[in-house]
Amino acid sequence: MGEERYRLEDFEVYRCARDFRKKVYRLIKLLPQEEKYGLASQMRRAAVSVTNNIAEGHGRWHYQENIRFCRISRGSVKEIRDDLNVCEDEGYGEMGLILELRNDAAVLMKKINGYIAYLRNSKQGLDE
Repeated sequence: MGEERYRLEDFEVYRCARDFRKKVYRLIKLLPQEEKYGLASQMRRAAVSVTNNIAEGHGRWHYQENIRFCRISRGSVKEIRDDLNVCEDEGYGEMGLILELRNDAAVLMKKINGYIAYLRNSKQGLDE
């Protein structure tokens, strides 16, 4: 019963990150063939890093470890944000999708930052 309570798939920050990753993959499919091993590969690794690190942190029972993985995830979101700039600058993909992803990145950053704040407060016993 306790394990079911903490299902990763029910975790709001993870669900948001997973949706973000799916949209990044949609954009990757629109990149030109010459970017298959460059930008596309980099974006894929960063997008997977976002969800992987949230998942790994979620699986840790120590606040500081969880926060560390959330920070790594946050850095990967920023990395993708820069990749979106590259896509815009080079005319890759659909501008509507790029703008949507920028907005989604901002929302995801707020959720990750909020979760980090919650973890810090929990660690200090302030969330009671």
